[in-house]
Amino acid sequence: MKYKVTLNGRTYGGIKVKIDKQNANGDVNTASSIANKFKAEKVDVAIGIATPMAVAIASAIADKPVIFSGITDPISAHLVETMDSGYKNVNGVVDTIPVAEQIQEFRKIYPFKKLGFIYTSYEANAVSMAKTAEETCKKLGIEFIPATITNTSEVKQAAESLVGRADAFYVTNDNTLVAGVNSLITTAAANNIPIFSGDITSSLNGGVIYALGFDYYNIGKATALMVIDVLNGKDVKSMPVGILKNSSDYLSLVDLDTAKKLNIAIPQEKIEKSDYIFENGKLITKNNR
Repeated sequence: MKYKVTLNGRTYGGIKVKIDKQNANGDVNTASSIANKFKAEKVDVAIGIATPMAVAIASAIADKPVIFSGITDPISAHLVETMDSGYKNVNGVVDTIPVAEQIQEFRKIYPFKKLGFIYTSYEANAVSMAKTAEETCKKLGIEFIPATITNTSEVKQAAESLVGRADAFYVTNDNTLVAGVNSLITTAAANNIPIFSGDITSSLNGGVIYALGFDYYNIGKATALMVIDVLNGKDVKSMPVGILKNSSDYLSLVDLDTAKKLNIAIPQEKIEKSDYIFENGKLITKNNR
């Protein structure tokens, strides 16, 4: 495949690559099987999107470059030792969301006092975000009410366990939770509880009153540039871990249908600045408003 990528003024192209795209569907055993497949095929570079897949590949492959993408806390996941450089044969791009800032932004829309937080107990990134969210809530005088899951089938039960105890839900980029987020949306809607999210993609079908998160297209481009550098012979240890810092790397979404149902007024400023608006059962993007 020939490609041309431009990001931050840098343009790459002309490299022919064969891409083998596999999906673990959030299953750890499947992730391990895929990692072993890549190892057996002796790929030139292996890319793992999200913590479980990246950890599986890094555990299986030690003699080829491994690039992670969309990882919240690669240090806790033991993928790297510092954000200043790659470790052994591993490096990548993080999607660490500003949890503290998000919670404060969400409260401008709805001043919740008890925040329900569902997270995957075995995912390092999810545990890290839960810790940050709890610390932030403590500083802001918010009661932090957690519930843990180990797979997507447990999301509904976890959500139901928080009904009557939490007056809002917060979804972070926890892979297992996001995969089962429809169960949370259904439970929240049935009990008139607003959902705030740090993941845009899982909010596009409605049900999340306000979402603020990364533009994963830009994360993909940043990951591609690192892969290209590696294919051109650059050592993963010579590069810092990729971090997106520009405001243009973030997207926001408001769901006016859900806001109306919950009788919550979205500030006009947030509506005007949103990249996506869900209204009258339809998703409207900034480009066609």
